[in-house]
Amino acid sequence: MIVEQISVFVENKAGSIEKVTKALADAGIGIRTFCTEDGSDFGILRMLVTDPKKAETVLKNSGFSAFCNKVVAAKCANKTGSLSYLLNKLAERNVSVEYMYAYQDNDEAKVVLRTKDIELCNTIIEEQ
Repeated sequence: MIVEQISVFVENKAGSIEKVTKALADAGIGIRTFCTEDGSDFGILRMLVTDPKKAETVLKNSGFSAFCNKVVAAKCANKTGSLSYLLNKLAERNVSVEYMYAYQDNDEAKVVLRTKDIELCNTIIEEQ
């Protein structure tokens, strides 16, 4: 399923991520899952939230550099080899994964994938 993800550039210093999460909490926006990527002075905080467009506005109004982009959230069975199988299907169709992270959604494992071709990635996953 194609979903909107919010990405935020945050300084690599104490309290930076807390300021992002407080701005979202104060706006009534829930965080479903997240991942961070480290850089030298800044990192990227990527999140699936309950209202991505509102989150983008709230964070920009709070002084953060934030933007929405599309990613694919795919179900992944909780058994050995499931992720390998999924990634193999993408590789067979020449879909390169830029990054990914996982989370638990109720009783289902989900993998969030970012690729250059979101539509093709989603189609391949839906065919499985």
